[in-house]
Amino acid sequence: MLKPWPLTNGSRRSSSFRGGGAAVDGGGSDGVGKSSTSSAATVWLVFHGLCCLISLVLGFRFSRLLLFLLFSSSNSAINNTSTTTATEIFAAAALTAKSSSLSVGSVENGTAPVAVAGKRVVVGRHGIGIRPWPHPNPEEVMKAHRILERVQREQRAQYGVKNPRTLIAVSPTYVRTFQALHVTGVMHSLMNSPYDVVWIVVEAGGVSNETKALIEKSGIKSVIHVGFKGSMPGVWEERRKMEDRMRMQALRVIRERKLDGIVMFLDDSNMHSIELFHEVQKLRWIGALSVGILVHSGDPDRSLHLERSGDGSSSLPVQGPACNASENLVGWHTFNSLPYVERNAVYIGDTGIVLPRKLEWAGFVLNSRLLWKDDREKPDWVKDLDMLQDEDVDSPLLLVKDPSVLEPLGHCGRKVLLWWLRVEARPDSKFPPGWVIDTPLEVTVPAKRTPWPDAPPELQTEIKTTTVEEQTVKRHMKSRTPRKRSSRKRKREAGVTETQASGHNSGRK
Repeated sequence: MLKPWPLTNGSRRSSSFRGGGAAVDGGGSDGVGKSSTSSAATVWLVFHGLCCLISLVLGFRFSRLLLFLLFSSSNSAINNTSTTTATEIFAAAALTAKSSSLSVGSVENGTAPVAVAGKRVVVGRHGIGIRPWPHPNPEEVMKAHRILERVQREQRAQYGVKNPRTLIAVSPTYVRTFQALHVTGVMHSLMNSPYDVVWIVVEAGGVSNETKALIEKSGIKSVIHVGFKGSMPGVWEERRKMEDRMRMQALRVIRERKLDGIVMFLDDSNMHSIELFHEVQKLRWIGALSVGILVHSGDPDRSLHLERSGDGSSSLPVQGPACNASENLVGWHTFNSLPYVERNAVYIGDTGIVLPRKLEWAGFVLNSRLLWKDDREKPDWVKDLDMLQDEDVDSPLLLVKDPSVLEPLGHCGRKVLLWWLRVEARPDSKFPPGWVIDTPLEVTVPAKRTPWPDAPPELQTEIKTTTVEEQTVKRHMKSRTPRKRSSRKRKREAGVTETQASGHNSGRK
């Protein structure tokens, strides 16, 4: 059997310790031994207490840092990563803070931040690179944007339109309450177009400064602002006829200047998608698109619903080309306006429904070379503008001899790329010119808490003037009172001298 060696060794050590203590005690120095053991015990207790206090103050941070430094070396050796000491960690943190403060100062001064080489800090199994500046370099960002722009340009050149043509947009307009709203929508659509744009704006009543200032905000390089004689009437039917004449004037401007491109009729109140500009690049001569008709009623009590025709089929609010299975034009799909005739608006600003025509100008696009006089490639089925009267042309279909030559666009009219809408205010509605307010607005609803006093500044100036006047009056009063006192003193002194003189005279007698 095995012997319990630890117990025997422990008993021997305890016996030897006791024996040694007995020998020391028997040596005749009992007081000195007791004092030395008591002082050592107190020193040990004090040291132990200090260690406990330090551990309580520092907590587990010091111990975790020691464990991190001890065990990170083995992990970093396995993962082939470089380890850092505590001083290097604090130095890297200080370097990061210093570089960030320098970069903030450089940004405020208008200079680009300079990248500082960071160090790798091992946290756990992986190393972390300390970035000197959390935000990207603006020069690198602009360089990345230029690279993306170049890539997109190359993609459009390879997979997009090989030879893009200029877009010639025709927009009739006039000064009214909703002009800024409508023209701004068309303006932003043209600004987002990836192709070159020539914008022809025909204004009823002549060129105005309000429309000119509104168009200049677009930043479009080629803008032709043309005035048209006569003011816009207040009846919807007369307005449509006048807009037809304005569009015909724009077509004559294209013919005179020989503008080369694709003519689009962008009314200022319509809405257009960016895909429309890509789709019209497929045009050869003249094409047609489907237009979504947005009819509305100004009366909130009346509800609109899809009316059904006599055969039971629903009438879609769309007008455009209708094709067969072989993608050939076989007819037209028009908006059924018969259910809304009784609620049709006559005057601009009425609460009725504004209905479109059978075929709107916005649903057609054409090649500008069809309008030129001397062009060898011009087909024979095109009519001359000089042979047409502006009052009779209510649709681009009258510009061609055979309507079957039209090219259906937008997946043969199955995809709606623009929407027709007419929303106008009353002609007598008031609005600031150009929607720019020069004078301060009147207070119609006072604020609950105002940081300024209730009294206007004019009353304060009046109070100041009155206080100044009161001060001047007081000064005059103060300057006058000593004079009265001095005159009284003089009278008293004169009386005293008279009494004295009379007393002397009586004494002599």
